[in-house]
Amino acid sequence: MNAVEVLKTYFGYDAFRKGQEEIIGAILSGRDALAVMPTGAGKSICYQVPALLLPGITLVISPLISLMQDQVKSLNAAGIHAAYINSSLTEAQIAKALRLAVQGTYKIIYVAPERLESAGFMEFALQGAISMVTVDEAHCISQWGQDFRPSYLKIVDFIENLPNRPIVSAFTATATEEVKNDIECVLKLDHPDTVVTGFDRENLYYSVEYFAGGQKDAFVEDYIDKHSNESGIIYCATRKNVDALYEKLSGRGVPVTRYHAGIDNETRKRNQEDFIYDRKPVVVATNAFGMGIDKSNVRYVIHYNMPQSMENYYQEAGRAGRDGGNSQCILLFSLQDIMINKYLLARKEFDGMEAENIELVKQRDAQRLQAMEGYCKTTSCLRYYILAYFGEKTKGSCDNCGNCHRVYSEVDMTADAKWVINCIAEARGRYGLNIILGTLLGANRARLKEVGATAYKSYGVLSHRSEKDIRLLVDQMLMDGYIIQTQEEYSVLRLGDIQRLRDENTRVLVRKSVESESKAKSSRSNSKKTDSLTRAGYELFDKLRKLRLAIAKEEALPPYIIFNDRTLIDMCVKMPVNKQEMLNVSGVGENKFSRYGQRFLEQVKEFMAENPG
Repeated sequence: MNAVEVLKTYFGYDAFRKGQEEIIGAILSGRDALAVMPTGAGKSICYQVPALLLPGITLVISPLISLMQDQVKSLNAAGIHAAYINSSLTEAQIAKALRLAVQGTYKIIYVAPERLESAGFMEFALQGAISMVTVDEAHCISQWGQDFRPSYLKIVDFIENLPNRPIVSAFTATATEEVKNDIECVLKLDHPDTVVTGFDRENLYYSVEYFAGGQKDAFVEDYIDKHSNESGIIYCATRKNVDALYEKLSGRGVPVTRYHAGIDNETRKRNQEDFIYDRKPVVVATNAFGMGIDKSNVRYVIHYNMPQSMENYYQEAGRAGRDGGNSQCILLFSLQDIMINKYLLARKEFDGMEAENIELVKQRDAQRLQAMEGYCKTTSCLRYYILAYFGEKTKGSCDNCGNCHRVYSEVDMTADAKWVINCIAEARGRYGLNIILGTLLGANRARLKEVGATAYKSYGVLSHRSEKDIRLLVDQMLMDGYIIQTQEEYSVLRLGDIQRLRDENTRVLVRKSVESESKAKSSRSNSKKTDSLTRAGYELFDKLRKLRLAIAKEEALPPYIIFNDRTLIDMCVKMPVNKQEMLNVSGVGENKFSRYGQRFLEQVKEFMAENPG
């Protein structure tokens, strides 16, 4: 078999996606490889296909138990023998799995990085013929990555202790140029073929909703009511928020579950399975949830609070639409989110890291948080903000995000900007945004009297403006470099380069959203994969989903491992009536046909008989 035949036979696809063929070709020629590909772009295919063609075993190193279990279930369902080694197994089960691996039973073994240090696993590695070591979530090896894990540094020692150096491949969805270089250096990749397919997920519609008060709950409730037949994830920054929102939604009869580190292991596992198996299609969770969850039919991801970095946001939002279907990524932003994240970062633990590195990482964390805040406040294209952050050059707008579909007016606030500068000068760079805002608005606060701000010339000069308008102005001035916000936990405002403002022709223009205008939606964002179906086709799609759910219960598998929604929709379009036609459906391979194909063929034939013509 060649790579294309493996792809068709086991995975049911006729052609590779962007970047896959190049990575697979490099690996099969014996070269190391590094791939930066967005979530849903098919990274796993890039190492699973060559794993079946290489002579020995492929070890896949992953930090996530849930990911390993999910991937192994999917591979076994496709007729590929695979296993995982992690703390969810007993020592007896691990010993049995390693014994079978040495005998050649498994082509792919998933393993946690901590396991590499065990004497038993090293003994297996010295006996087994390891052709390739694949490092998944490879950004975890970089101290500048958002998920640095010291255990990943052991991978290099493990590889160097093997009798023959295997091919090394590394994969990640989130890597800035700096992190990408770090992965290559720390893993000691040997002249790797590096492929960056781009970070754009065209099927995801990004939007940011600003909340001055506490209306977030009402937004979430209304959204879920309007999308009651869809699966979604709602991320909260704290356990307290998770519990409160969960109670509110479950009290309204929403089929919802929850997930955070404060819930015991058994309950967490059950709740995760309720979500994966579609028993409860909505989950409210902290960022402890989702890494390694391969659920393909998540139609929306709502962030109840702003995440700590663009890397985290891109990764978490990217759990929507893994099947390629159009999906929504909505961030609910309030200024309190910034304070929550500063509080959480100030209490971040740095186990096993040297003092000088801790200080550097703290600085990076502050910079990441500032970039995330910029995303929430920008009036420019949200998609292009994300792409620019990850180093992709863009121009114009995508016409497929919330900002591109908002109506804006441009207001000249040059005179107001000069008063902001005057106020910061009077404060001598000692105070933060709240003091400056309160002073300009002429607020009656004890703290302003205490610091002497009520005596400033600038006190109350912008009382005719709303607080929101002045915040927008300050944000614009920060972007233009007229003022600077320091990176400490209690940041202060200081003057930047104000030279340009001395030119009477210089203008400070602020874009304001016209709230009264209805927000247009792009046809792409609203369209669903099922829009390609006729009314009768949608009826068949519903019947096939019910059959899939019944089989999933029989097999104790998540429904999307049987067939994902994209495959079911393709069945409805192609209406196969025999094996050959069914094998032409995207996502139907030989093994899946032999296990499930006949029952789906019978369902299609039955539907056609009931609906002639």
